[in-house]
Amino acid sequence: MTINLRKIFNLPGETLPVDVAVSQEDITDIHGYDFASPVVIRGEAFNRAGIVKIKFTTEFTLNLICDRCLKEFERSYVYDFEHVVVKSLSTDNDEYIVADNESIDLKEIAISDLLLQLPSKILCDEDCKGLCSSCGCNLNESQCDCFSS
Repeated sequence: MTINLRKIFNLPGETLPVDVAVSQEDITDIHGYDFASPVVIRGEAFNRAGIVKIKFTTEFTLNLICDRCLKEFERSYVYDFEHVVVKSLSTDNDEYIVADNESIDLKEIAISDLLLQLPSKILCDEDCKGLCSSCGCNLNESQCDCFSS
């Protein structure tokens, strides 16, 4: 979703609300993640004293598999993000979003942001006991006798 920020750049005090959903079909190419819902993006782009920012919240649900016990489950996530948007940069700087032709691709920015926020280790529960290394029994659901002697 491309957002034209020309009006925001030129009028201090101006605000542009954002409310879009990125469909599951649009994010199937993200390897390693199975989205159970669209990614909803809500926020605003605004110009305060000549500084243009975009603030938004992403909300979505993932189908996951626990890294310890292999249980399948769903988990919802909500993340908040904020970026300063500039028309151009003279040097490389990852702190700013460059608006080529005074436009930004909010879908691309939001998906990149949320992928960086997702945990690298997925657990169904912080206290997940995992699987028995001998028999493969899920230790959250039952107790085996493999190491009792």
